[in-house]
Amino acid sequence: MSGDEWESLCDGCGRCCLNKLEDEDTGQIYFTHIGCKLLDGMSCGCKDYPNRSDKVPDCVRLTPANVRTLNWLPPSCGYKLVAEGRDLYWWHPLVSGDPNTVHEAGVSVRGRVEGSEEQVPDEELEDHIVQWPATLPKAARLKRRPKA
Repeated sequence: MSGDEWESLCDGCGRCCLNKLEDEDTGQIYFTHIGCKLLDGMSCGCKDYPNRSDKVPDCVRLTPANVRTLNWLPPSCGYKLVAEGRDLYWWHPLVSGDPNTVHEAGVSVRGRVEGSEEQVPDEELEDHIVQWPATLPKAARLKRRPKA
């Protein structure tokens, strides 16, 4: 798979760019609705993707080698699905041909990011834990696009 093909597996949801907390005892991952300082909460993309590693040193670059081991990727992640030999959902831009279907299906973080990591101190992240990034909306779980 070429680099461009690999990059096309990103569905543009922005869920991986939400801050997450890990329980040290259990390894359980908790998503927050607080985004990386480079996450654009409306486009659900990175504000400076080419330079993200310089600006956010702990930004994890997803690769075919590490995607299977990252327990914090959302269950809908295209990289994760392909690595597990599963099909992409109807709303994935590679399937639908439309980058807006990820928003239409309610999968993206659009309108749901409550702030950035620059605004919320680490010690307050526990107050921002949410369940929705670890689940899929009903419409997103369907086999095909719902009729309008």
